Amino acid sequence: MAFRLSHLSLALSLLALALAGVAIYRNTYEAMNKGVLQNLSPDFGLLESAASILTLNNNAERKSDKLSQQSPEACVFSAVQGVVNSAIDAETRMGASLIRLHFHDCFVDGCDGGILLDDIPGSFTGEQNSPPNNNSARGYEVIAQAKQRVKDTCPNTSVSCADILAIAARDSVAKLGGQTYNVTLGRRDARTANFNGSTIQLPAPFDNLTVQIQKFDDKNFTVREMVALAGAHTVGFARCATVCVSANVNPAAQLQCNCSATLTDSNLQQLDTTPAVFDKVYYDDLNRNQGIMFSDQVLTGNSTTAAIVTTYSNDVNVFLGDFAAAMIKMGNLPPLAGAQLEIRDVCSRVNPSSVASM
Repeated sequence: MAFRLSHLSLALSLLALALAGVAIYRNTYEAMNKGVLQNLSPDFGLLESAASILTLNNNAERKSDKLSQQSPEACVFSAVQGVVNSAIDAETRMGASLIRLHFHDCFVDGCDGGILLDDIPGSFTGEQNSPPNNNSARGYEVIAQAKQRVKDTCPNTSVSCADILAIAARDSVAKLGGQTYNVTLGRRDARTANFNGSTIQLPAPFDNLTVQIQKFDDKNFTVREMVALAGAHTVGFARCATVCVSANVNPAAQLQCNCSATLTDSNLQQLDTTPAVFDKVYYDDLNRNQGIMFSDQVLTGNSTTAAIVTTYSNDVNVFLGDFAAAMIKMGNLPPLAGAQLEIRDVCSRVNPSSVASM
């Protein structure tokens, strides 16, 4: 009997010691972690709680390992996509604006980020205030935010502003429902811009079909690629100040704008009947003679281009595939031979160490 009581006393002593140890561990951990254990279900035992903490710590370590193992390129893509998606969530129209901004950059002397350079009064005139861009091209602040996000989250990774423009356009297409495509990195930024070039090289809303074909041919695009890239007008809006100029608009189009208003009117005209969705409705509208811009509707005035319009109207997947391929080609338009290039630290100005050709 005494032997049993002795064993029982020893067992109780060991149990008390164990509970005391657990209590010390718990109090210490609670002091360090401000109530993490208190938030656990009261049904959990102490050992289960400790196991849960170990699991959380292991998961955090695995997540950290995954981030540290992410390639620099993947980090850049993820950073830019986050900024672009947030911008479009805040304003759907921004997706179309970013696609157009990339187009207006690449079509003038190649994809060199030239459109992003701010004017410097008295010493430098960039492309932003040229007729095709003034009060029209937009999204500069989104590109600036994406550049900063890359710098903050992808240390020691150098990526050009021209690259960020290309990624932002691709992510905008995908976000609005279009087909994604591959974007390669490696572009560099120009130390100058071309005001006159943006006026001459960019397609204009009043361009007839012959002029459009020539402008795209100058960039080595086929007629089919031209018609596919025109499909970017399946998203977004034009300013009433633009469509209320008779030379810019299809006279048969049903406009929402009040064209008796001043040409400084900031109201908008949707470019097709589903301006927030990357679809084929733009081509459906052309086949109904309801394209908004003159330069759009003339695509049905030639048997070759009209047949392509009908093809895209009949099969959205053909259009989306052709558009993606044409965007890849456009995104690879090289800067002018001999251009001074760098990777800008801030997209709106050349690097302080650069001597720009202005």
